[in-house]
Amino acid sequence: MNLTHSGEERIPVGLDTVWAFVTDPDKVGHCFPDVISVTVLDATHFDAVVKVGVGPVRGKFNMKVELLPGDSRRRLDMKIAGGGFGSAVDMTAGADLVDAGDGTTLLKWAGEAVARGPIAAVGGRVLDAQAQKLIAQAFGNVRQQLTL
Repeated sequence: MNLTHSGEERIPVGLDTVWAFVTDPDKVGHCFPDVISVTVLDATHFDAVVKVGVGPVRGKFNMKVELLPGDSRRRLDMKIAGGGFGSAVDMTAGADLVDAGDGTTLLKWAGEAVARGPIAAVGGRVLDAQAQKLIAQAFGNVRQQLTL
């Protein structure tokens, strides 16, 4: 099952501050919803353990994440692969950083998830709503962390 979502966050700090945050594996890793642990492997790779609950399927997912920062310092892509309890999820997410001209940064994001196994069998609407919530919440957490 393929799911695609997009959205936008206005972050009340400048572009360079947002870029430094979103390219830091430890900081980005802790923005995942329901994160239990983050293990940074190097400057662009980390492992995360997250709690997942979609319908009757509940437990921990182990995620492997690769950050792919663009040379322009305006685009970040992520590859996320993970699974647990017989299910697997592959996600790609990308974010464009746009200087809004007033000391704020727009983070325009899009993400796609492909699920296999029992989690995919839960049903389209339930899984779609959960994927939207997880992706939106992760990018919303970036905004929240940079607003503190």
